[in-house]
Amino acid sequence: MSNNKPIAGQSYDYIVIGGGSAGCVMANRLSKDENNRVLLLEAGSKKEDLMTKMPAGWGLMTQSEKYSWLYKSEPETKTQNRQHTLPRGRILGGCSTINGMLYIRGQREDYDSWALSGATGWSWDEVLPYFIRSEAQQFHTQSPLHGTGGELSVSNLPDKHEVSAKIISAFEQAGYPRNDDFNGETQEGSGYFQVTMRDGQRCSTYHAFLQPILNRPNLDVITGAQVDKVLFDNDRACGVAYQIKGSTKQAVATKEVILCAGAIDSPRVLMRSGIGPSSELNNLNIPVLVDNAEVGANLQDHFVVPMMWQLKDGTPSLNSRLQGFGILKEVMRYFISRNGAMTLPGAEVGAFVKGSQDATRPEIQYHCLPVTGEPDEKKPHAQPGLTLAPCVLRPEARGRVSLRDANPISDPRFELNYLSTDNDVRLTLSGMHIARHVASQPALSGLIAKERLPGSDSATETQMLDFAAKAGSTVHHPVGTCRMGSDDNAVVDPQLRVRGVRGLRVVDASVMPTQVSGNTNAPVIMIAEKASDLVLN
Repeated sequence: MSNNKPIAGQSYDYIVIGGGSAGCVMANRLSKDENNRVLLLEAGSKKEDLMTKMPAGWGLMTQSEKYSWLYKSEPETKTQNRQHTLPRGRILGGCSTINGMLYIRGQREDYDSWALSGATGWSWDEVLPYFIRSEAQQFHTQSPLHGTGGELSVSNLPDKHEVSAKIISAFEQAGYPRNDDFNGETQEGSGYFQVTMRDGQRCSTYHAFLQPILNRPNLDVITGAQVDKVLFDNDRACGVAYQIKGSTKQAVATKEVILCAGAIDSPRVLMRSGIGPSSELNNLNIPVLVDNAEVGANLQDHFVVPMMWQLKDGTPSLNSRLQGFGILKEVMRYFISRNGAMTLPGAEVGAFVKGSQDATRPEIQYHCLPVTGEPDEKKPHAQPGLTLAPCVLRPEARGRVSLRDANPISDPRFELNYLSTDNDVRLTLSGMHIARHVASQPALSGLIAKERLPGSDSATETQMLDFAAKAGSTVHHPVGTCRMGSDDNAVVDPQLRVRGVRGLRVVDASVMPTQVSGNTNAPVIMIAEKASDLVLN
């Protein structure tokens, strides 16, 4: 018998670790059967306020420790030894409560490649029903690719800026088709993003899946609970040890423990539980239960380069509306009408384009906004401006998450290794060239006073790459650290069961074998929808 076996504590059928995008879905689906006793443990808080409801609050929340775990990477060699801050949601709803609310599923080929690589059952045709199941589509209601009966509201932008329309026109003039549904038959082209909002407010997974069911008698939700490790009886997960208000507590799971802590924290919980690289665990005096070097490996993220243009004086943009008296007026407007600049998501306009002539599908995504600000700040410039920010959709760079020590409240150690492969550099530069080409089109050129960042003096590719290294940052999409597959080295199998033990699954972005071609929140919700069927069936 393992010494980790719980000796006391409340008993449940299922314990879900992490109340984020996946955890809220799992808690909802597992507790739907009143015979299932479910415990949801969340390290963050449950307090909501104006910032969590007002869409533009993401700008503040991703910089505040009140709402986010502000994890910092190790110094990154290829980005001038900068440490990149990677905000993770510190509140029920997780990153869906602090993110830019963009609803993007990715490309069919992403999922088909998962299935071909050993994640059997996860091809596009097999995952599409789970995207549809969760979706409450507000506009594309007649499409067989969309759902209207789910909990997650997916809507058009509440307020579209006139400069955003000109950005779409400029992409069209540059040869890229208009696309009114990035989640339709094809992703390629430019258009407005759809967002997870309802009636001008953020629709997080907390709002969609958890808040409506908090009165279920068979569901317990505990916030402020920092999970230390999963407990085992021999090789079977039988409970969880967690810390709350300085005390260590335990809970018993009679059926399964389901780890939904995300791409940074799920591998850390596994390692503290004795599942991971034996060399690292031995160095920290953690008894090894399963030796698997891939726990924490395979870390992938999207790296975005913020290119900005200053507009001519008097040209409308959101710069003046997001500072000084302008922002006070916008907040009042939001209270009255639920529209205006306070409904601004992470980007208004998107574009998905090929970065090379031999590409068969889009390789680069753009996040476009009618506003500019310093790359490391969320403070707008005084002058009007627009941003076209390219990122490589399927980067080759791979990083790693590891433990600093065995203390659950210690920050993680992780490397992202941005711009560390020739292909990532090539496509990043291609994305920057395309952005400049788009800005030169008639729809925009008459509005532009000058290129602000990187600026016209950054003419050579060496200078452009230097700017990318200096100013580029995360799009907040870490994935892959508990890779799913059919091979012996995979951390979880295609049913998301952790290899080498019983009664333990991982359900979040960490199981993705490779990055999806777009924002990751919708795919994580899909993963949880499918996982709930795997568990219950």
